Amino acid sequence: MSNDDSDIAQKNIKKILVLSAYDAPSHRYWHQGLKKYLSNYHWTILSLPPRHFNWRVRGNSLTWRFSEHDRLTQHYDLVVATSMVDLACLKGIVPSLAQVPSIVYFHENQFAYPASEHQMGRQEPRWVSLYSAMAATRIVFNTEFNRRTFLSGVEAQLKKMPDCIPVGVVESLAEKASVLPVPIENLEHQFPPQNDTARIVWNHRWEYDKGPDTLLRAVQLLDAKLPSGYRLLFHIVGQQFRQHPAAFAELEQLLERRNWKGCWGYIESREDYIKLLQDSDFVLSTALHDFQGLSVLEAVSAGCRPVLPRRMAYPEFFGECFLYPVSDDQDIEASNVANALINIAKLDTWMVPDVSQYYWLNLIARYESLLDEVCGIEYEC
Repeated sequence: MSNDDSDIAQKNIKKILVLSAYDAPSHRYWHQGLKKYLSNYHWTILSLPPRHFNWRVRGNSLTWRFSEHDRLTQHYDLVVATSMVDLACLKGIVPSLAQVPSIVYFHENQFAYPASEHQMGRQEPRWVSLYSAMAATRIVFNTEFNRRTFLSGVEAQLKKMPDCIPVGVVESLAEKASVLPVPIENLEHQFPPQNDTARIVWNHRWEYDKGPDTLLRAVQLLDAKLPSGYRLLFHIVGQQFRQHPAAFAELEQLLERRNWKGCWGYIESREDYIKLLQDSDFVLSTALHDFQGLSVLEAVSAGCRPVLPRRMAYPEFFGECFLYPVSDDQDIEASNVANALINIAKLDTWMVPDVSQYYWLNLIARYESLLDEVCGIEYEC
């Protein structure tokens, strides 16, 4: 035993292994926050790059077994894994982990993505997350929407089995499931001065599931709906990839023609990004799926008024006055987006919802309670 391990044992500090198999920015933000705000635990964090999704989800246990064997076989009081981790397989090929209590944290679930050609190849990740959930002592979701759609998705998946369908799977998962959001930082309201320009930030991944086509159509409609003398400024920021939907190129040209283009593209500096949020009036989402909406919650923390679809997890966090009606007809939904922006901008009072209950400092006690509870549970086969 090293001197560090001896000190940890003497002080009765719980040793926690965190596994993030597809370490997207929101996942990294979460586990780094755990390490920062829950410093009374000893954290070991293993992560893998967020690329080659299907290969990563299926191969992470094998990768770690041979690249991190020494760290995996140390003593731990708890394993905390994201739902991308093949926990069931990892416990099988690293036997020392099999008896360690474990939590699987669901930032998202593979059953609730909007159906499209982009969803091809999702079957394997669904089974991986199901088996990982079965292997865990507790499963935790960032929203009730995430929990509900996972359980209903598992039920639907099992019904597709041609025979030998197991009984009681969903019930057993529901019994050990709970909801605990990813906390956010307190970015402090800095209300910008009111003028005739509405500054709107759209801060999401540049992918199809975030609704860029609806965004484009809404901006096209806004010109006819805009009151005389009223100007819009759109900040289109967020994580980008080598390929992104064609709607963004058309949207950029449209915003330039109307002189509505603000910041465009991913902002590398965290400080500059926060300053942009604090200088903006609205945060807009046109997402087809969002399991929590961290970027929206952060923007609201910085003082932006949310303009959001009435679906997914958003109704859990925000009242009706911040939600626009949704529709299967893209033109109707785009019109609802445009109307919401115009109507809210006309309000005399500046309403920004209180999201302080989701700050790290206000959720630490709940995380500590969860970790301590599961650490004290003896593994049951």
